[in-house]
Amino acid sequence: MVTSATPLIVVLVPALGALLIACTGQRRANLRELWSVAAGVVMAGLIAAFILPDVLADESPGGTLFRILPGIELAFRVDAFGALFAMGASLLWIATSCYSIGYMRTLEEHAQTRYFACFALALSATVGVAFAANLFTLFLFYEALTLVTYPLVAHKETAEAKAGARKYVIYLLGAAKVFLLGAIILTYNLAGNLDFRAGGILETADVTANPGLVLAIFALFLFGFAKNAVMPLHSWLPAAMVAPTPVSALLHAVAVVKTGVFSTLRVVFFVIGPKAMGEVGADDLALVAAAVTIVVGSLLALGQDNLKARLAFSTVSQLSYIVLGAALLNSSGALGGTAHITNHAVSKITLFLCAGSIYASTHRTEISQLSGLAKRMPWTMAAFALASLSIIGIPPTSGFVSKWYLALGTVEADKLILLAVLLVSSLLNAAYLGPIVYKAYFEKEAPSDQHEVRERPWMVAPLAVTALASLLLGMFPGPVLELAGSVMP
Repeated sequence: MVTSATPLIVVLVPALGALLIACTGQRRANLRELWSVAAGVVMAGLIAAFILPDVLADESPGGTLFRILPGIELAFRVDAFGALFAMGASLLWIATSCYSIGYMRTLEEHAQTRYFACFALALSATVGVAFAANLFTLFLFYEALTLVTYPLVAHKETAEAKAGARKYVIYLLGAAKVFLLGAIILTYNLAGNLDFRAGGILETADVTANPGLVLAIFALFLFGFAKNAVMPLHSWLPAAMVAPTPVSALLHAVAVVKTGVFSTLRVVFFVIGPKAMGEVGADDLALVAAAVTIVVGSLLALGQDNLKARLAFSTVSQLSYIVLGAALLNSSGALGGTAHITNHAVSKITLFLCAGSIYASTHRTEISQLSGLAKRMPWTMAAFALASLSIIGIPPTSGFVSKWYLALGTVEADKLILLAVLLVSSLLNAAYLGPIVYKAYFEKEAPSDQHEVRERPWMVAPLAVTALASLLLGMFPGPVLELAGSVMP
């Protein structure tokens, strides 16, 4: 590890941005929003200029802030996996910050200062998770992310928003306290430390002597990281869709849910370890949970007429692609699952941004109301169509790349039933996204809906950029695959 203060500085940049946003307040809205965008730009710049070069040179910048007990420290260490996650989150924050300006102003939303400040704090917590050197540090930032996103979920302050936010915080904090904290304590007692190490921190003798305990520890981690939305602890995610669309886009397509699967993969590859996973049967537990979630999540998406609800259940399904890839315990599966963190993020954030653009321009929320909309909102629906192709896994989009490696992983593991799960899921993806595109392009708009509709440039530009990213990451997957390839030891 190379001692460096840069990871800590990167974590603090969004927090400083939140402080500046809060101090600026409502009276100087332009400056307040400038702080939000500037913090994202600075964070992405620091990662690109100072973190990535070290990581690509096989260095791990970081350092220890303080030690509580032997083996329990507040410490940062950046590897390729964490750098990939942090870089993606920071770039998408820039796009979503620009989008949020148009969205919040168009709808004249209240409490915008609180909104932008909490948004920045959420990114600070997300990067803290990405750069954590051990389970203790990860747990602190993981829990902080839940707390700072609660006001965003409850932002509208309606009865529905308060109920959704209450369910959100009960599920996530409850799972962390009941399952996750217990898993961390048991891990410390068994291994003597909580540091992340390629291949896992459990000794062979401990695994051989305590296979049931190791399996129980993994189960507690799998369901304790409830942000991964593995069934049955998934219903908080659709409930959280009461939040403003930019919140749904970044926090529930990138930061919150991806923090859940990122943390799960940390445990698989850097705590339990692939060898121990296979020996105690933890891989089978994860594969079954992921396969069920993939199929059932897609089926539930089919039954939703509300656009954001359909996208939310789609996310429940897609997140388990990542868990499944890791649980295959081979290089192709790990590569596909890790790459899907980024590839799914750029595609799903595009779909949510499109949903917000539609709502801001037309106040339509139901799929049944979208007939003929492509003529009035061509940029929005073109981006939606492209991102949908990526979610389905059609080449040359980014979704195809990760699904291809996941399919290879199932073949390498000789688990053809899981290959069937992936193929059926892709058909279901087409079944719930295809009709939306069809209605917008090929059905006639009802006469009662034919009023003036205007796309907002501040909202269209970010969604066009993320849609283009879905295509470019499919055509040029090298950088993502290079960083993702380091996960499997």
